[in-house]
Amino acid sequence: MGLFVAKDEADVTSREEMLVEAGSPEGIERESGRTLLMEWGGNEDVAPSVGLRFETCETVSSPDGNVIKFRVIRPDNDDTVACVYYIHGGAMMYMSSFTANFRAWGRMIASYGVCVVLVEFRNAIYPSAVPEVAPYPAGLNDCLSGLTWLHANAERLHIDPTRVVVAGESGGANLAIASAFSLKRQGELDLIKGMYVLCPFLAGMWTDGTYPSSIENNGILINVQNNRAAMAYGIEAYQARDPFAWPAFATKDDVAGLPPTVVSVHECDPLRDEGIAFYRLLLSAGVAARGREVLGTMHFTEMLPVLCPEISRDTARDIAAFAIS
Repeated sequence: MGLFVAKDEADVTSREEMLVEAGSPEGIERESGRTLLMEWGGNEDVAPSVGLRFETCETVSSPDGNVIKFRVIRPDNDDTVACVYYIHGGAMMYMSSFTANFRAWGRMIASYGVCVVLVEFRNAIYPSAVPEVAPYPAGLNDCLSGLTWLHANAERLHIDPTRVVVAGESGGANLAIASAFSLKRQGELDLIKGMYVLCPFLAGMWTDGTYPSSIENNGILINVQNNRAAMAYGIEAYQARDPFAWPAFATKDDVAGLPPTVVSVHECDPLRDEGIAFYRLLLSAGVAARGREVLGTMHFTEMLPVLCPEISRDTARDIAAFAIS
């Protein structure tokens, strides 16, 4: 999967092939194009900084000992507030929450009275604001380490530890769900009060027609009709049908007991139908879930706030209200 890609983007034979491609002139040019889009996608006009406070932090991730970073955005006061722990998208292989679009998106959410913690984790192919790249489960481990850091620093950050929502879009939604699975396995689901997942990127491969939107909407911003996502993040985990890597493989037992969850999808997104399927799986397992479809929109719409600011604001308001409730 990628942004600004040809609809017939070819399969690859390995993650190593993708790393070589990423370092080629063509790969560097593609990444530059993505970065230009992200820097265009947010500014002070659509999401002002006034009334907000900012901090950049870092911690050591477990078990690998690498350093991860955070961008903390909150109201400029010392009130104890709910928190949105936000995981950026990019198919778990590229993008950074430190670019202008995500900074604006974080400001939008925080403007409704919550603290937003944007976590920078290890991508699988192209570096984020942390320099290392690594496949599954590196990014997941980093996100879990970030949650541990958040709770350890909740008092200093004036965050209510009983009102922490883990959220993310696309690959970040994958990691948010996988984080909840991991917390459940560890007996630590009380670290989060809910999940808010947008345009979730869950299946790993989309070539068998299981999700019709992956064919009907393919080529609208993203291309999923290839094996690149599974190869980049972890083909072994895909072949093992590991729901911690690819939550589309999750069963009712896997999701049973998860906290309240909102699943938001876009009408014109190749990933629309897997998001709807995951929402229905949650309902079948007795999870308090709410589904939301944003009509007329493509994948990633809200994360480019200059594109449709009124839609971004509406979703940002809903995320903040969910965290506060």
